[in-house]
Amino acid sequence: MSKRRRCTADFKAKVALEALRGDQTIQQIAMRHKVHPNQLSTWKAKAVSGLGEVFANSTGKARADREDEVHYLHAKACAPA
Repeated sequence: MSKRRRCTADFKAKVALEALRGDQTIQQIAMRHKVHPNQLSTWKAKAVSGLGEVFANSTGKARADREDEVHYLHAKACAPA
């Protein structure tokens, strides 16, 4: 019996992106990368559902982190030596 193959997140993203492009069928992509078509469909669905988070996190959390850093740097610059 063979061991399960563990795929990296980068590999999953690359394969899911190929599936999203639609140049080839899911079956063709799955055969070329030696994954099951159902697994590829799952990765594709996760990529589509998680796409909104990519844009949401870049504005909300990053902006708050940047503001905290700006306040810290202002306080550091204005502090007496």
